[in-house]
Amino acid sequence: MAKKMAKTNAVRLVEQQKISYELLSYKTEAGQSVDGISVSEKIGYPFEYVYKTLVATSGDHHYYVFVVPVASELDLKKAAKVIGKKKIEMIAMKDLLGLTGYVRGGCSPIGMKKLFPTYIDATAEALDFIIVSAGKIGMQLKLSPQDLTKACNAKYAAIIS
Repeated sequence: MAKKMAKTNAVRLVEQQKISYELLSYKTEAGQSVDGISVSEKIGYPFEYVYKTLVATSGDHHYYVFVVPVASELDLKKAAKVIGKKKIEMIAMKDLLGLTGYVRGGCSPIGMKKLFPTYIDATAEALDFIIVSAGKIGMQLKLSPQDLTKACNAKYAAIIS
């Protein structure tokens, strides 16, 4: 009998909002974080559909979530401009769990402890589906970009280099 995967906050939230999704899983070594390109290979989807979740701050106790393709880098200047700040920086890894409720490699834009302003790179808008972390290392959510924006109250913006 197959082992049933435990539901994460992200999965619970999409179910509460009656959003159609597919749960994808992959194997990892205990405690090992996996980069996004490797995740795309493990789940069998092209990396263009797999997005990572990054959290940044403007230094004034305001936090922002950015969802970008795994093969791309967040452009901090473009991201700062989008949120109307002069400059932003990535939060320290040690602060991620306490702030979001998620660990590095398992950070989902959906179901964080607080709903932070969230921006999805504009490249996602043209995709049929997008794959993001389901809130746990080894689990990914596949859903439409429109449903992702609904689930985390996000906006599209050109935020990659």
